[in-house]
Amino acid sequence: MKIALTVNGRPAALDVAPRTTLADCLRHALGLTGTHLACEHGVCGACTIIVDGAAVRGCLTLAVQADGAEVTTVEGLAGDGDLTPLQEAFRRHHALQCGFCTAGILTTLHALLSENPDVEADEIREVLSGNICRCTGYIPIVEAALEARAAYRRASDPAP
Repeated sequence: MKIALTVNGRPAALDVAPRTTLADCLRHALGLTGTHLACEHGVCGACTIIVDGAAVRGCLTLAVQADGAEVTTVEGLAGDGDLTPLQEAFRRHHALQCGFCTAGILTTLHALLSENPDVEADEIREVLSGNICRCTGYIPIVEAALEARAAYRRASDPAP
């Protein structure tokens, strides 16, 4: 099936099998390997990507469902190559260890903070309950998200 979508700000036209997941499409057809696959049941959150502004599981979403959509992967969070404020906060708070789950956590938090830059710690923890990290506790991750809120507030403020 032929699909056309925008991935990380770039148009992509692809021919995919009807049963190809969006995660597999991103990884194999487009070489965007930051989207990780682990459980392939939508439980672990490692494959989380952003489709039309919403965090979704790439392993449960068929590529054909993304036809016409705007998709953002972890590679697309920092458009100019510099770390985003969220990624910088992760670095400062030592919010990752092996890094396998990090892409899914970053995209989950980016979607959350883009929608609600005033989110509180309890809601951050609730949203992160869908992302499994086996290497570290979630305290530094939550602290990093709380720090990054200021940058998302500035980004959402209308220009004077």
